[in-house]
Amino acid sequence: MKVTANGLQIEVDDTGGEGRPVILLIMGLGMQLVAWPTGFVQQLVEAGFRVVRHDNRDIGLSQGFDHAGVGNLVWETIRHRLGLKVRSAYTLQDMTLDSLGVLDALGIAKAHIVGASMGGMIAQRLAASAPQRATSLVSIMSSSGARGLPGPRREVTSMLMRRPSGSSEAELVAHSIRLLRLIQSPAYPQSDEDLAERLTFSMRRSYHPAGLMRQMLAIGADADRPQVLPRIQSPTLVLHGEADALVPIACGEDTAKRIPGSKFVPVPGMGHDLPPEVCTILANHIAPFAHAAESREAKP
Repeated sequence: MKVTANGLQIEVDDTGGEGRPVILLIMGLGMQLVAWPTGFVQQLVEAGFRVVRHDNRDIGLSQGFDHAGVGNLVWETIRHRLGLKVRSAYTLQDMTLDSLGVLDALGIAKAHIVGASMGGMIAQRLAASAPQRATSLVSIMSSSGARGLPGPRREVTSMLMRRPSGSSEAELVAHSIRLLRLIQSPAYPQSDEDLAERLTFSMRRSYHPAGLMRQMLAIGADADRPQVLPRIQSPTLVLHGEADALVPIACGEDTAKRIPGSKFVPVPGMGHDLPPEVCTILANHIAPFAHAAESREAKP
């Protein structure tokens, strides 16, 4: 369903019913709400939560920003490496306001904020800028954004720079599978058939590479988040795969170090994806953590 959030039309999925504590799931770069697997959502619902997912702006079925143009990614990357300000059509703080707007539209005063990758960055900003709305924060496979942290492995960066061999659905799916193979959880590999089915479903729902590029620039422009993280007061759990080839585990460790009182949990065998086994591991950490935060808040 569509809601008006922060003045934009944002696509939302709301599962679990009213009267339960809410978990807001925020997805990462270029990924749609369906990238949160249904099985993961169901595990959280069975643990007693109402689960809200949404397509971030400029991706999926939410409002796009094609009128803003794409910008020059190569030049802006050079500016970022030189320590210069990256120019972007919007900021991660704008996307944070979108997430808050989703809560507003659904009449939700507070929620457990859970974000993956870029979604973790947005979740961090939400907890820092609107502490009264975040019962707890869970940052998954994400980063503080601090300069000097390691980046993707060389082969991942090389693959990210490659263009698909063509524009047909089959060629686009094959290209995406090659990338996913580089960043997958080595302990929990998925078959090509399963990956192709999921990617095909996602592309048929929406395919908007220009939105991904603008989101990428928004990440590059988010220069002050390392200084923002110490303001977070919400109970915080940082989950990160030990085998993450896209966002190395040092990035999660740095995030946890900057957030007072946070708990860091490395996940053996996990990369930068959400196969069923990893989803179960994450849900088994998130549900008790969120329930404990709920109980602490309920005490007078």
